[in-house]
This record gives sequence, structure tokens and C-alpha cells, in this order.
Amino acid sequence: MSATLATRPAHMGELPRLTEIELDAFATLAEALGISDAAHALPHAILQKALEAGLLIVAADGDDHPVGFLAAEEIHDTLYVTELDVSRDWQRRGVGRRLMSQAVEMARTRRLSALTLTTDRHVPFNAPFYQSIGFQTVDGANMPRFLRAKIDDEISNGMDPKRRVAMVLPLGRPTQG
Repeated sequence: MSATLATRPAHMGELPRLTEIELDAFATLAEALGISDAAHALPHAILQKALEAGLLIVAADGDDHPVGFLAAEEIHDTLYVTELDVSRDWQRRGVGRRLMSQAVEMARTRRLSALTLTTDRHVPFNAPFYQSIGFQTVDGANMPRFLRAKIDDEISNGMDPKRRVAMVLPLGRPTQG
């Protein structure tokens, strides 16, 4: 990883760049899944909401140009990771791990019980990556209701139910909701 990489809060004027990063990163996911679907980016309203809550961070290169980002929201005493993307030129260089480490610190500062997310079960840079940093798969009765709702929403929007998984990284207190 480049020594010149820094994580910091995003700025409003960077939202178009974050969309570019998300669309660029989608190419890696599409290749891994063997799909040719058109990429869809988060609406700027979701990014703006994360920004206003202080939950939109970027990884920036030595010229302070964003190369990755993480957007989150607080849900039921957890920090839910809405999106994590790294531009293809910066993938496999520790950028995602660094952004997730920053998210853990944000959750601890806010005294939240856990980080939560939903992701693809099989793609190596999705569930296996999150497991490598301590996330655990939750299902059945162990899955918080809000994560079940997230998964159900993803499935209703066309995602494969066999591939979707909810994950939790406990930070010392039980998750609710």
C-alpha cells in the first residue's frame, strides 16, 4: 500500500468522483460473477445522507484524489456499511481494509455494538474478505431483523437469494433490532 494514502471524511464536491469509483469497481465484481449487467451506482441522496451523518469516508492518494470510499449509516445500534468501493487501479493494495478499519473506529467512537453489512457470499473480495477482518455470517434466528429486511429488499430487487449473506463484526456488546 502506498505510504501517501490517507483516509478522511468525504467532501460534498466529491460525490461525482465517488460514483465514478463505484462504477469502476463494479467491473471487477461483474468479471468475478461472469455477468454483463449494467452497473448501477448509489443515488447521490444516499451518499449525501452518509456525508451529513459523518459516515462517508474516502481513501485519497498523495494528491488528495479519492481512490476508494465507504458509506455507512447507523441502524439499531450498529454501523451498517452501505457501500465499500475501491477503484480498480487501487484494488488489492489494502485500501478496502484501511477503510474498514476506519469504519470500526467510527463505530467505536459512536459507542455502537457492531458493524453490519450484506454482501455476496462467494466472491473472494466480498464475504471472504469481510471474514478475514473478523465479520461473522449471521442467519436464521441470529440475524437481526433489520438485516433480514435488507436481504429481503436486495432479493426483491433481483439479487440471487442463494448468494446474499448478512454479516456482523461485534464490538463488544450484543446487537439489537
